Amino acid sequence: MVTNTELLEKKCRHLETGLTDREIADHLSAVDGWVLHEGRLVKSFAFKNYHDTLAFINAIAYVIHAEDHHPELVVTYNRCIVKFDTHSVNGGRGGISENDFICAAKVDAIFQQSFA
Repeated sequence: MVTNTELLEKKCRHLETGLTDREIADHLSAVDGWVLHEGRLVKSFAFKNYHDTLAFINAIAYVIHAEDHHPELVVTYNRCIVKFDTHSVNGGRGGISENDFICAAKVDAIFQQSFA
């Protein structure tokens, strides 16, 4: 079973194979609050105001860019929905890979350290 700590210690790498349903279920247990929705790993984060929302986006942009694995973000006044998937897996059809979970764990760490 994969742990959150293990995910935080890993770096994203180029992948061509996604995770199996069993592996996805195992990884979901390591990232609290993330769900699989429409083929993406998704979590919604709530903030006190727009300034905090934008600060969160800037913080995750810095960390996630270093991983070269960029999410889709849906931003409102006090909420940011983060969506990860990996376009290169499954013959270019996309899917969920370990990179999505690595980045999810890193996004959670940023939120817990500065915004929770």
